[in-house]
Amino acid sequence: MDALRGEQLCLSYHGRAVVHGAEITLRPGEVTALVGPNGSGKSTLLRSLARLHRPDSGRIELAEGEGAAVNDALALSPKEFARRVTLLAQSRPTPTGVTVRDVVGYGRHPYRGRWRNDDADGPRAIGWAMDVTGITAMSDRPVDELSGGELQRVWLATCLAQDTGVLLLDEPTTFLDLRYQIEILDLVRDLASDHGVAVGVVLHDLNQAAALADHIVLLQQGRIRAGGKPSEVLTEHHLTETYGIRIEVQADPDTGRLTTRPIGRH
Repeated sequence: MDALRGEQLCLSYHGRAVVHGAEITLRPGEVTALVGPNGSGKSTLLRSLARLHRPDSGRIELAEGEGAAVNDALALSPKEFARRVTLLAQSRPTPTGVTVRDVVGYGRHPYRGRWRNDDADGPRAIGWAMDVTGITAMSDRPVDELSGGELQRVWLATCLAQDTGVLLLDEPTTFLDLRYQIEILDLVRDLASDHGVAVGVVLHDLNQAAALADHIVLLQQGRIRAGGKPSEVLTEHHLTETYGIRIEVQADPDTGRLTTRPIGRH
């Protein structure tokens, strides 16, 4: 499976620097969560790994596992890159008059030539992606009739149908109720643990990040303040200084799982 690495990435919008010298590695079988306040550069960094935001400087490398030959990810053809890396963005335009199954089928574009029947593995990948995201029963419904939560699951299924070794997710639980938030995060964990996928995910919920991730990258004003295991990054000192509010951190005595609690005036 693929590993994706960003080295000394500097990113900007319209000449204004927003990410400064970031280093991040997504490893097969592991989930890396990017956390931090609004405007800290999380989504910009993730989009750069997906080649949607070209770095001012730095390097993005893609290898077939640790220790394998390294490719310059920016030099790969779009189709080649899309067979190895996919991104679930925060928002996408909703097509009209298109069924759920057809939208999930968009994920197979890197494998198709001129004709759809060029993709022999497509039906299996599409069926699996709809099944694991719980949308099979709505496969014939037009996507422009779906709720926000249903549509979010359709777009995730589209990414899964792409069948890549690297999965990038930008706030994947947006619009989802509590049940589907947990189901999506469980699925992400399964993709890493059971299928060896390298996952990079932007999350706002620190408790979700603590429960899900093997590694956490904490960003503050475009710089990586801390990176490592959840217990190393999600400390009261790091979080309180980064978010500008007192945040308590506790570990469950039985499981060791961390929980965070921001302390307000009341």
